[in-house]
Order: sequence, then C-alpha cells, then structure tokens
Amino acid sequence: MVNFSKKLTTDQIPGWEEHYFNYKLLKDRVKEYTEQTKEGNHDRRRVLKDFSKLLDDEIEKVVLFMIEQQGLIAARLEDLGKKKARLQDLPLLQEISELREDYREVGLDLVKLLRFVDINANAVRKILKKFDERLGYKFTDYYVSSRSNHPYSQLQQVFKHVGIGAVVGALSRNLGDLEEREGSYLNIYDQHPLAIPKDPIIDLIKATADKLTNSTNFLRFLGQHALIAQGDSTGSEVEHIEEDKYHFISLVLNLVNTFLYMVNTYIIVPTADDYATSLGAAATVCGVIIGSMAVAQIFSSVYFSAWSNRSYFRPLLFSSVVLLLGNVLYALAYDLNSLVILLVGRLLCGFGSARAVNRRYISDCVPPRIRMQASAAFVSASALGMACGPALAGLLQTNLKVSVFTINQATLPGWVMAFGWFVYLIWLWISFREPALDPGVKDFREGSSSSSSTGYLDQEEMEQGLAEQLMPPYEDDQTSQGGRLSAPSTLRPASSVVSAYRLLTPSVKVQLLIYFMLKYAMEILLSESSVVTS
Repeated sequence: MVNFSKKLTTDQIPGWEEHYFNYKLLKDRVKEYTEQTKEGNHDRRRVLKDFSKLLDDEIEKVVLFMIEQQGLIAARLEDLGKKKARLQDLPLLQEISELREDYREVGLDLVKLLRFVDINANAVRKILKKFDERLGYKFTDYYVSSRSNHPYSQLQQVFKHVGIGAVVGALSRNLGDLEEREGSYLNIYDQHPLAIPKDPIIDLIKATADKLTNSTNFLRFLGQHALIAQGDSTGSEVEHIEEDKYHFISLVLNLVNTFLYMVNTYIIVPTADDYATSLGAAATVCGVIIGSMAVAQIFSSVYFSAWSNRSYFRPLLFSSVVLLLGNVLYALAYDLNSLVILLVGRLLCGFGSARAVNRRYISDCVPPRIRMQASAAFVSASALGMACGPALAGLLQTNLKVSVFTINQATLPGWVMAFGWFVYLIWLWISFREPALDPGVKDFREGSSSSSSTGYLDQEEMEQGLAEQLMPPYEDDQTSQGGRLSAPSTLRPASSVVSAYRLLTPSVKVQLLIYFMLKYAMEILLSESSVVTS
C-alpha cells in the first residue's frame, strides 16, 4: 500500500493536486479505527457513518472537478466548431491543418482527464478494500450498491465516466469532417465503426477509456463484492469470501429438501381419489386433498423467506419436523376415519414448504462460479421430484395390518414420506453447516432499529447493516419529504403476504399472473387425473 501511495503522488497531474482523492487522509483514518478496535474503544455505528461521510466528500470533490474540466473541454470544442464553420467558404490547407492540431490538443486533454479519473477510481477501490480488510467489515458491498442505485449518485460519475463518450464522438466527427475537406468524403455515421479510419488521438483516447472501464467496470465490481478487481488479485480474495459461506453438503441438503418436497406433493396423486372414497367423500375431493398443500404453501413461503434472513438451518429443521408430522397425520386419517385429519395433514405438509429457503441459500451462499449450475440443479431436483412422486405411488401396492395401523396404497405414501423426512431430519442435524452472517448484515436482517431518522440520506440502512433490495421502493408517498427516498421501514424484508405484495411492480404482477394460470391449468389436470383415468 505504501507503493500505491507513492504511485498516487507520482502520477498526479501538475496543477491538479488539490482535486485528487485524499487517499492518505482516509488511510490514516482507517489506521485510527483499527487502533481503537484493538483498544476496545470502538463504536461501529459511528465509524461507518464517519467513514461514509469522508468518502462522500472526497468523491464529490473529484466529481465536481471532473465536471468542471468536461465543461472546459466542451467549451473549447464549441469554439473550434465556430472556427471550422468560418473555413467553409475558404478552406485553406494550412488553416485546416492547424484546426486539426487544435482538436488533437483537446483530445490529449481528454486523455489527461481520463487518467485523472482512473487514478481516483483506483484510490477509492483501494481504500474500500483496506477498510474491509483491517476492520473485518463488508462495508464495500453496502457503500457501492447504495451509491450506485441512488438517482443522485456521484459514484456513477466516476465509474461510468459520464459524458466522455459525447466528447469522443464530437472529436471523431470533427476530425472526420476535416479529412473530408482533403478529399476523403467520409462520414462517421454512414460507416461501421470498425471501418472508419481513426485519427491516432482517437485511438489513444479509446485505449485510455478502455483501461479505465476494465479496471472499474461498474457492473463487474457490483457482482464481485464491489471494486475488488483484477488489478489487485486474480479474484482469489472474492472466491475466498464466497467459499466461507459455501458448504457443498449443505447445498446438497437444500436440493434434497426440494426433491423430497416435490415427491411429497405428487406421490398421492394416483391414490387420492380412492382415499377420499374410503373416507366417505366423493372421488373429486381428491382435488382438494392435493391442492390444500399448495394453498398452505402460499402463506408459509413468505414467512420462511423472512426467517431465512436470520438462519437457514432452523427453517429447514422446522420444515422437516412439520412435514414429518403432516405425513403421519395423513397416514393415520384412514384408521381414524377422518377426512379432517387427512386435510390437516396435507395443510401441515404445505406449511412445511421450505422452497423459499432453498432458493435463498443458492442465491446467498453459493459462489458465482457455480451458482448457475446450482440453480439448474434446483430446477432439476424439482422436476425429478414431480416425476418420481406418482411413479413411486404406483409401486406402493400393498394391503396389510401392522398392529392397529392399516398399510395400503392410500396410507403407504404417507408412511413412506414420513420415514423419508425422518431420515432427512437426522442427516440435516448432523451435516448442515449454518453459513456465517456478518454482524452488520444480521442486525439489519433482524430489523433491529433504534434510530428515529427517516430517509435514505440519513444512511439508516448502513448503520443497521449492509443489504440491498432487488426492487427500489419508490411510491408516491415516499417522495414527499423533501425528495427523500423510502423510510428505513420500507427497506426491510417482507414479513407478511401483504407486505410482499406491496413490493411487487405491475410488470411483476403480470408475470406472476401468467405463471399462476400455467400452474392452475397443470394442477387441474394432475389433481383429477386419477378420476379421469378411472
């Protein structure tokens, strides 16, 4: 890091020193925080707020200077455009050559500005990395995601180098027009970009801009724990962070949970009509028996999703116990001659649906390099369970009495699944490893708030922890207080069906309706297939 500090000073453009990101100031502040931590005199909330403010101030200084320089370059281009217009009537070769050189000088100044942005972007990346390493936080994730998603983000100005493309376009077009005056008759908008003969200064600008983009690609650092880019490592640090959460057997247990649940859902399809008839109900009640599990899942999925904010092991454990109990009740309903107990058993099975937890585990705890394979495995496990359920039911053809329990084709699916969930429960208890949650993330997920401040600008979500929403919570009533965004309460995970519904945008609702109709048609066919077949 000492080498970087020296390099930062050496590479600074003369005359611009006071406008650079003050890396030394923030490095000293990180050192101060570290010493306070060792001495036990450490206030996490104050540190995060103080450091965020320092970062915001330094980035704002860089951005305002960058915008000022862009304005100067734009003004020079405007003056050169007027000068070029005066040459239309009397295009002298010497004046055209001088004008071309003037445009190239503007291009060189643009290169200088790009290098200024590059140095500052690297300084921001370095100090965020140092802060996380020294204090053990995941502050980078919060800081970058919160600033990048804000409509007034100044960080985007640095990492997306907004406005540079327009300047490059103006330089390219005007230099192309000057070539036309010498007989080329080229127009940059009438040709493929790769076919346009470029002035050397344009190539230099492009190479500099590409270097900046590659080192600070906005989407890349968001997907790779923010700003930990290739310039400092080969990505091993990012992988190490992800591997700390990832445990292969735990992933397998999530996939097995998905498989068993889908088997549990469809194993009764071939025999549900016989079971309903044996209890004195109409055969078509089998549709209610099969569908009751899915109805219960509507409510359980929201609460399981909220529960997974705090733990993965406990909801999976609860799910297994509830499914075990539900299948036992389903099997006992025959001997008790009670349709109510049968339906209660199926409802309990639906309440035990942990598919939201299974998906969440893959999203949060599986490294990006294998996340797509894990997602594909989740879909495959679901499909395999749907296929194996009815097929397994076809093999469970028996009729015997064990003590007071009747074992036949109607009750055996319940006993088999109860045994399956019992074995899974033991395996889960022995082998599952709870992924570590950062203290800040855990605090946020638990929704512990002691602050009365309202609004994004007060940084309440940073103080409570580090988390990012999938959908921005913009609503009419959330933009009324001085342009502020949503209150901290709206940034917390959904804890009920109603709150989850409010988070959905109209487009998402339409997609869910389409998905509902597809599942609706499929479930009608499946639920009544045994009746139709008979």
